Amino acid sequence: MAELIVDGEELELKLGRAEKLESMHGSLRVPISSISSVEVLDDAHKAADIIGFKVGTRIPGVVEVASVHGRDKKIFACVHRDTPRGVRVILAGTEHDEWVVGCSDPEGSAALINSRLIK
Repeated sequence: MAELIVDGEELELKLGRAEKLESMHGSLRVPISSISSVEVLDDAHKAADIIGFKVGTRIPGVVEVASVHGRDKKIFACVHRDTPRGVRVILAGTEHDEWVVGCSDPEGSAALINSRLIK
């Protein structure tokens, strides 16, 4: 299961073995300073469902673990059926414009990340 981890001055999206295979990608890291905002999502599948070229695995409403290159943005999504709620991490100056991550405690994940942001 994917996990968001604050490690020093970086945020890591640590992917499990299954997510690495599904996404054809390794774990991701960004500097905390590149995070513009974090929001809790009641439907992370919907947030991951943008039109564009996808590299990874996508079965709508079941699993979305992929880089998605849309017309206006590039996102990395990691959402499974058992974690339909999640967080959206808005990024600036990184490979992806957003991460959409399903998690069991999106409020806790958002609070942890927000506590590290410079206001």
